[in-house]
Amino acid sequence: MTAQFGDYQNEIYEGGLRGVVPPFPMSYEELEARARAALPASLVSYVAAGAGNEHTQRANVDAFTKWGIIPRMLVGAVRRDLSVELCGLRLPSPLMMAPIGVIGLCAQDGHGDLAVARAAARTGVPMIASTLTVDPMEEVAARFDGVPGFFQLYPPDDRKLAESLVRRAEAAGFRGIVVTLDTWLTGWRPRDLSTSNFPQLRGHCLANYTSDPVFRSRLDRTPEEDPAAAVAHWAKTFGNPLTWDDLPWLRSITRLPLLLKGICHPDDVRRARDAGIDGMYCSNHGGRQANGGLPALDMLPAVVDAADGLPVIFDSGVRSGADIVKAVALGATAVAVGRPYVYGLAIGGTEGVVHVLRALLAEADLLMAIDGYPALADLTRKALRPTPATAAAPR
Repeated sequence: MTAQFGDYQNEIYEGGLRGVVPPFPMSYEELEARARAALPASLVSYVAAGAGNEHTQRANVDAFTKWGIIPRMLVGAVRRDLSVELCGLRLPSPLMMAPIGVIGLCAQDGHGDLAVARAAARTGVPMIASTLTVDPMEEVAARFDGVPGFFQLYPPDDRKLAESLVRRAEAAGFRGIVVTLDTWLTGWRPRDLSTSNFPQLRGHCLANYTSDPVFRSRLDRTPEEDPAAAVAHWAKTFGNPLTWDDLPWLRSITRLPLLLKGICHPDDVRRARDAGIDGMYCSNHGGRQANGGLPALDMLPAVVDAADGLPVIFDSGVRSGADIVKAVALGATAVAVGRPYVYGLAIGGTEGVVHVLRALLAEADLLMAIDGYPALADLTRKALRPTPATAAAPR
């Protein structure tokens, strides 16, 4: 019989018969606690922090509790199909790894991007590699071992540099470009501000810039000769507040699928779709950039409706397999996880990330089996009902 994601729990129980206890936590709360103990305080702050008083970050997580999954019996969901189609790719599950700009620092050996890429190869879960990495994108992509990866672009205020980064991603074998729209400047993050901590200004995670021929051509001396000048130039060119007028140029610089990250309003979805964008990424950056907003999950159904068949990736607040199932039921094509896999990386490197991804998929798979949903296609909004504290029903 073909393996299912839920078989991971059988491996764990069978290990117990031999006296083997899992080395990594099963709950998000314990995972976070272990990672806090393993990472320097400055990194814990950078990864865990949200904007402002972190209300939006908490709201993202709480939004999932507003929906309950309706069980359907006598379905015989012995086999489950979690595979999805995304931008011409057939993926084994809807799970992806969201781009996180400091994961390179979160591994004990300081090469977290490579460790996460190896976890993608091991699990089949695509990595969306950030522009901000410790190792150049070419070295990250080389570890995918055939699993499709996506490159996340922070558009710099230098079109030639942006084009160079995208063309390098194409040449390295990435299968799509995710353009982040909500981080052309940094949100108000009191935790980081209280320690004056901004890793990139200290020269961290800039390998894609310092290895880029266009970036290097803008410097009087090489980054190796004058790292401070390289950091200063990066700070000057990092953020580009794109407008709708920039979309034709953005669309013209790559033939890869192009997805916009941070899209949460249906009018923006329709305008982006009309501009030839291939997919939407509904996200509020996990609450890291702007406080006081709505949970991203609350905006997902309207984004999906406006996308009118275009794929929609979702992230923000995903902590469990049940969250993945709920996001799919609300229309997400794929669901990206962030902080949980970073914490797995912090305590166990590639093995820790693999554990987190397998645990999330096992929970989602088993939930679908027990509640009677054999395939993702069966997970529609009719599979959900508001919990008693919620008034609005899914359309």
